[in-house]
Amino acid sequence: MRAPRPKVAIAAVAVAALAVAGCAESNRDDKSGGSKKDTLVFGVAGDPKVLDPSFASDGESLRVARQVFETLVRPEEGGTKVTPGLAESWTPDAAGTTWTFKLRSGVKFHDGTDFNAEAVCVNFNRWYNAKGLMQSPDVTAYWQDVMGGFAKNEDAELPPSLFKSCAAKDATTVDLSFTRVSSKIPAALMLPSFSIHSPKALQEFDASNVAGTAEDIKYPAYATAHPTGTGPFKFKAWDVANKTLTLERNDDYAGTKAKLKTLIFKTISDENARKQALRSGDIQGYDLVGPADVEPLKSEGFNMLTRPAFNVLYLAINQKGNPKLADIRVRQAIAYALNRQQLVTSKLPPGAKVADNFMPDTVEGWNGDVTKYTYDPAKAKALLAEAGASNLTLKFHYPTEVTRPYMPNPKDIFELLSADLKAVGITVEAIPLKWSPDYLNATTSGSKHDIHFLGWTGDYGDAYNFIGTFFDRPKDEWGFNNKALFDQFKDADTTADIAARTEKYKALNKSVMDFLPGVPISHSPPAIVFGKDVTGVKASPLTDERFSTAEYK
Repeated sequence: MRAPRPKVAIAAVAVAALAVAGCAESNRDDKSGGSKKDTLVFGVAGDPKVLDPSFASDGESLRVARQVFETLVRPEEGGTKVTPGLAESWTPDAAGTTWTFKLRSGVKFHDGTDFNAEAVCVNFNRWYNAKGLMQSPDVTAYWQDVMGGFAKNEDAELPPSLFKSCAAKDATTVDLSFTRVSSKIPAALMLPSFSIHSPKALQEFDASNVAGTAEDIKYPAYATAHPTGTGPFKFKAWDVANKTLTLERNDDYAGTKAKLKTLIFKTISDENARKQALRSGDIQGYDLVGPADVEPLKSEGFNMLTRPAFNVLYLAINQKGNPKLADIRVRQAIAYALNRQQLVTSKLPPGAKVADNFMPDTVEGWNGDVTKYTYDPAKAKALLAEAGASNLTLKFHYPTEVTRPYMPNPKDIFELLSADLKAVGITVEAIPLKWSPDYLNATTSGSKHDIHFLGWTGDYGDAYNFIGTFFDRPKDEWGFNNKALFDQFKDADTTADIAARTEKYKALNKSVMDFLPGVPISHSPPAIVFGKDVTGVKASPLTDERFSTAEYK
C-alpha cells in the first residue's frame, strides 16, 4: 500500500456531521455507572480520498474500507497469511487457472440485500468491464497492479487482463477464472480494492459513473456518501469541513458484532497535535506515532502497539528525467554516497534497519546475497569522476504535510540524504511539494524529477507485491525500459511451484540490485497507540487493524 496517485484531490460530498467533541466527552463521563463508553475517536494523519475502495490506493481510504467492507479472503489477524473472509474455502483446478470459492451463507449487505455468488460476479464484472476514466491508473491503481488490463483496453499500453471470467454455480459457489497461473491469486484478493459491494447500491448510486477528465476526476455519490458492504461497521457521515468520518455498528453483521457503537476517524495532520489530543482525551488513539514519542507514551501508560516491519523506504532515481542517471556508475555513486545506517539510527524507530532489497526479509524470495552498497563516499566520488559526472546537479523532490509508516519525518530524511549527496560533490536542488496531489503527481506521473523518496507498505505476503509493483513494467517513477527484467518478472509470476517461484524471486532481487533503479533505504516498525483504557486491537503488518474488536476495559 503506497501513496495514492490522483492527478487532483478528490472533492468529497460533505454530509451530516457528528459532534466529535461531544462524543469524546461522553466517553470520559463513564466513572461509576455513568454513560457507557461505546464511541472511539481515532486520530489519522490525512483525510480519506474516496469511500469506494475500488478507486482507493491511499492508507486512510483503505483503513475506512476495512471496517465497512469484506473481501473473499482476508489476512490473518496480526499477520499476512491468507485466511477465510466472505469465502469459507477456495480450491484451484488442475491447471491452476480457475479457483472455486465456497461462500458464507446468511450474510447480508448493509442495505439488507443478500450476499451471494451472483453479487461476487457483479463486482468482478464491474471492474473487468471498466470504461473511460475507470481505466485510468489514477482511478483503478490496484486492479491494474494485480489484474493488468480490462475486457476492452482503451490504452494500447495496458497489458491483457489476468482476470477472465466469473461464474455463479449456485448461491454459495463461485468460480473465478484467470488467463494464466499467477502468484498473486488468491492472496491479492485480500486487498480492500477487491471488497464486495452491494449490487443494489452500485446500481442505485451509479457507482461506475466516474466523470470529468484525467486532470479533474469527479467520483459518483456512491464513492463519497453511500459505500455499502457487509462489514462490522456501516457508513454514517463524512464531515469534510470538520475532518471527521463517522461509522456506526452494523447490528445485523453476520460475524461477531463490534463492541463499539460508534467509530470516528478524525484527521489531525500534525503528529504533535495528535499526541496532545490523545493526552487530553479528545481522541482515544492514533496512528503513525513519532519514533521519539514511543517510549514516553508507553511509560505514561498508553497502550502502544508496534507493527512488524513490512515496508520499505526507497530513493527513486528517474533515468528519463536526467540522462546522466541512465549511467549505472552514477546510480552506484548515489548509492555509495548515502549513509543509510545513520538515518536509521537517528531518525527511525527502534527496530528499524537498513534495507538490502526492495522488500523486507520476512517475505519469501528475499535475498541476502545481492550486491550491497555500503557507505563509501570515496568510492562514490571515484564513480562520478569515471562517469564524467563530478559536477552533477540533481533536482531532489521531497514531500511536505505528510507522515507515513516508512517515513516519519520527510524533511529530516531529505536533509540527511541531501547532505550525503553534497558531501560527494553532487549539487542538490531542493523541491518540496505538498504530498497530495502535487508531490505524487510530480514523482509518479511525470518525468521532470531526478530523485525523490517514497515507500510501500506490503498488501500481502508475496514478493511480487513489493518488487513487482515497482519494476515489472515501464513506469514514470523510474523512467527505464528493461525488457530482460520485465520478462524475468513475468516468468516468476507464472511459476506455479512455490519453491521454484521463491528461487526466481531471489534471482530477481539480485537482478534489481545489480541494475539499481533506485536505492532501498530502510524498513521501519511503525507504532500505533490507544488510550490507557482501550484494548482489543491487534497490530497488523498490513495496517489491517480491526476496530470491531476494540473495547474499553
